[in-house]
Amino acid sequence: SEGFETGAYLTEARVPAESKVVGMRVRQVEAALEASGAQIVGLVRNDVQVNAPHPGRLLRTDDILIVEAEAEALSGLLSSLGLKLAEDRPEVARDGAAAGSGSDAVQREAPGDAAGRSERAASDEATLAELAVLPASALVGRSASDILLRTRYAINLLAVSRQGSRAIARLRTMPIEAGDVLLLQGPPEALAEFALNFGCVPLAERALRIPDPRRAWLSAGVLGLAILCTAIGLLPAAVAFAAAVLASMVLRTVQPRAVYDAIDWPVIVLLGALIPVAAAMETSGAADLLARVLLDTLAQGNAVLALVLVLVVTMTLSDLMNNAATAAVMCPIALGAASRLDVAADPFLMAVAIGASCAFLTPIGHQNNTLILGPGGLRFGDYWRLGLPLELVVLAVSVPMLLWVWPL
Repeated sequence: SEGFETGAYLTEARVPAESKVVGMRVRQVEAALEASGAQIVGLVRNDVQVNAPHPGRLLRTDDILIVEAEAEALSGLLSSLGLKLAEDRPEVARDGAAAGSGSDAVQREAPGDAAGRSERAASDEATLAELAVLPASALVGRSASDILLRTRYAINLLAVSRQGSRAIARLRTMPIEAGDVLLLQGPPEALAEFALNFGCVPLAERALRIPDPRRAWLSAGVLGLAILCTAIGLLPAAVAFAAAVLASMVLRTVQPRAVYDAIDWPVIVLLGALIPVAAAMETSGAADLLARVLLDTLAQGNAVLALVLVLVVTMTLSDLMNNAATAAVMCPIALGAASRLDVAADPFLMAVAIGASCAFLTPIGHQNNTLILGPGGLRFGDYWRLGLPLELVVLAVSVPMLLWVWPL
């Protein structure tokens, strides 16, 4: 799919009252669209279409901009300018009125059947799909209004990509041609049924999302509330974030169908497998033995070298165990080392505090590392590439500071 280009899409964007483009001139909006490679090719005002609108024309509320843009740029230009897809405001009556001009190949549904289909579709989440129109498709020469696309299938036509030519007719009345690529929005089952009935083939899936400001604010609010409850100690982190997940499902900021796919199962299995390893290192005394052997073998009575080893061993163990368990293991060892060397214990204890907080080499050392493993597209071995230089920086800064603030 990386080598397949659909070309630019032609789509209609409505100017809502709260949009920042209200009162702007066409040339100003075009300047804002340059970064995304989009351009305005038409304007619809009061159902009158103007092709190539004058750059000095002022934009008003409920104007419809006919925009040509790449698929990946649609989301960005809509959110940055506060525009909405024209199809976000249903015009079922208008589609129904246009149905009389359709071909006999599509049978009209009874009103009860259409209402039932729309009601079922409304209960499903809408997804985006790109469908290519085959030469023998029943869509060729017909428009979205002709086939009752919204009322019959509960599908919105958001944009059309037509290679080699630019048609600037309204989307709902634009005759579809063979080879067109349609950007459709609707329930997955309805999209699949439509593609099968009308001879279309889906393109390879890619991440295409249309921004929904209401859901964005809801998501941010749910996450902020979970963090606040954890920060003030009202709820444990596990309970607060589990409740946030349930709230996201109830508010449908995450569709129930997508919850299972949103869970990064490899990370769950990884944590489940390594938690017993960390517990075994602590309870079996392996971590304690490792630390004492390194101190006794390498330090050999040198207090500064012993301090460096305490810091390094603590950082290493923190990459495999949680920081609380690491501190519990290393504190007695640090106190013992300070006692045997007859030096102050403060710098050794502070070395443990710093080292236990520096788990940068693995995704299992800290929950923050784990959280970004899946969403960041990272692998287990990616962490040490940046984590190792960072730990070296911490080591180079911490040891002189410890010796200066807490002298031995």
